[in-house]
Amino acid sequence: ELQQKVEETEMLKMELQMLETERVRLSLVEEKLMDVLKLLQKLQDLNISKRALGKILLSTLESCRDPQPGKAQLFEVLDTLQQELTACELLHKQPMEQAQSPRSLSNPLVISC
Repeated sequence: ELQQKVEETEMLKMELQMLETERVRLSLVEEKLMDVLKLLQKLQDLNISKRALGKILLSTLESCRDPQPGKAQLFEVLDTLQQELTACELLHKQPMEQAQSPRSLSNPLVISC
């Protein structure tokens, strides 16, 4: 009976360790997903075209077609997507370029008060 309790305790310890490992993995995935969503929000604020965003997504999926051994495919896709979005030219524009609004491109004869 004592041996059975020891075995049960060992099994529970192993299950707890597996749950903790999974919790950490999910936490990393959640963090990476939040980073990707923030980058997507920035690009939306910069009015990136759907076509450009589609190219980024397709490039990401193409580069993750053959999963690397030992790396979770979901995390690999999120990581690659984050890298692709971070490399997007629109995110690296100078502040002056971003400051130009459609209003500055309107009719120069209109004088605002």
